[in-house]
Amino acid sequence: MELQTGVKRPDKESQNNGYYRSLTRKMVASILLVSITPLILISMAILYYFEASYKEKVEDYLKVLVKKHRGQIDGFLEQRLADIMVLTTSYTMEQLGDGEFLEKQLAKLHDAYTHAFVDLGVVNDQGVQLAYAGPFKLREADYSKAPWFKEAIKTDYYISNVFTGLRGLPHFIVSVRRETKGHSWILRATVNFEAFNSLVQSIRIGETGCAYILNTRGDFQTEPACPIAPSSGPLKDFVQAAEMLTTRVHIIERKDDFGTELLYVMAGLKGGNWLLVYQQSAADAFSVIYQARTIATVIFGVALTSIVAVTFLISRNMVRRIALADRQKELMNDQVIHAGKLASIGELAAGIAHEINNPLAIMMEEAGWMEDLLEDEEAKGLPPLDELTRSIEQIKKQGRRCKETTQKLLSFARRTDLEAETVHLNDIVEEVVNLSQQRAKYDNVTIVPNLSQNLPPVTLSPSEMEQVLLNLISNSLDAMKPNGGIIDIWTYCDEDHVLLDVEDNGPGIPEANLPRIFDPFFTTKPVGQGTGLGLSICYGIIKKLGGDITVSSTVGKGTAFHIRIPKAQE
Repeated sequence: MELQTGVKRPDKESQNNGYYRSLTRKMVASILLVSITPLILISMAILYYFEASYKEKVEDYLKVLVKKHRGQIDGFLEQRLADIMVLTTSYTMEQLGDGEFLEKQLAKLHDAYTHAFVDLGVVNDQGVQLAYAGPFKLREADYSKAPWFKEAIKTDYYISNVFTGLRGLPHFIVSVRRETKGHSWILRATVNFEAFNSLVQSIRIGETGCAYILNTRGDFQTEPACPIAPSSGPLKDFVQAAEMLTTRVHIIERKDDFGTELLYVMAGLKGGNWLLVYQQSAADAFSVIYQARTIATVIFGVALTSIVAVTFLISRNMVRRIALADRQKELMNDQVIHAGKLASIGELAAGIAHEINNPLAIMMEEAGWMEDLLEDEEAKGLPPLDELTRSIEQIKKQGRRCKETTQKLLSFARRTDLEAETVHLNDIVEEVVNLSQQRAKYDNVTIVPNLSQNLPPVTLSPSEMEQVLLNLISNSLDAMKPNGGIIDIWTYCDEDHVLLDVEDNGPGIPEANLPRIFDPFFTTKPVGQGTGLGLSICYGIIKKLGGDITVSSTVGKGTAFHIRIPKAQE
């Protein structure tokens, strides 16, 4: 009996399509996860080790480069200082104090070192320049208050920081102090700043690499050939540590004030008074790594696209095969259910035959009585009409009784509706009980339906539910032979389910057999009397409805099957 609920249920085909689409998505996601995860991990590991190896290689190369140029710069300064020392050891104060003689010595230095020196000068211990050779008019210049003089008069050898001084141009001085007749004097030389600056600026790699020198106060000693933000970054952090870097080279990676990620390579100069800094944009220094990342990304994208395409094709093909197998399985299940139904009909045949034999016997008896009446009354005239009428009515009544019995049997045998409908479970129970009553009487069994009123509807296939009930009743009838007994059928409900219990007071099922009771082809009946598929079919039908079926049994007391079916959704 179908109920009109006002809600259109999705047909089975649309439900199946939704299931297969969901299955396809899950398969695609699973295959992609299994396929892409190792690809990502391997790619990341290879890229990580490549980047680490390449960075180490670049950093080692830059360290060697800066260390090499540090040696060249220190060598340049030491050579200039040595040249002045040669003059102070080769000539006396009186000779070097002669301006013409000093000019000749400057010319020799120019010839030997291609204008490495700008000028020469002799300064007494009062800071007054006594002799001068060079392009500027600095004879008798007073350096008594100059910072370089205050430092140079204290030590035998001195190299100053870069400053502008009296000439207004950046330069630095190398000087040697000597003692003559109890008085100190200094031979100083101005080093060609352009030559020194070019020596430092020659350290250049890539598009952004450049080098410069800082003193311990953070002042530039050469002109940087790239944008510098000396107020921040590693410069202030490391200029104070220049002395510590005289024996080693330090490299760091940090952002400057402009937000650019820079690579800094630093080494100490001039005994730790200067700091040689080489800087380069990280993107420039590690450009090969960025190119490798780009190439790896492209390759990964192509591989990912291929994997996704192949995964989708494979998943769709597999789902199609699964759908075909499911359709074949459903067809086979339908055939098994139909076979089970035919087997149930065979088991009902004895009861049906007994039911039909009773009215047939009455019909035969009435027909014989009518024949006797006609023979007895033939000589007397017309037979008694009231007796003939009563016999005909009885024959018709018993005929209708046979017709109803056979129609019930045929209706059950022919019904193949497997589509889910919204029905009342009590209606199905009553129909199956009526169909099974005659066999139950034949087996001396009483079927007692205990049906709860106002039971909510359920969504199921009536034919399949009839098959479940008929299998359970048939099993109980077989179990209670030959002594007979009682079968109680209960219907009730809880919050979310409609419940059906089929209980008998038969011999029960041994505990060892309970775990296998729903297994296909498991049966305790004698060979030839059971296929072992009945309870397996019941289990499959109930599970397909989203419900559950369980069994409880006690040997000597009986068996109970408990079915839970979800309520129909409004």
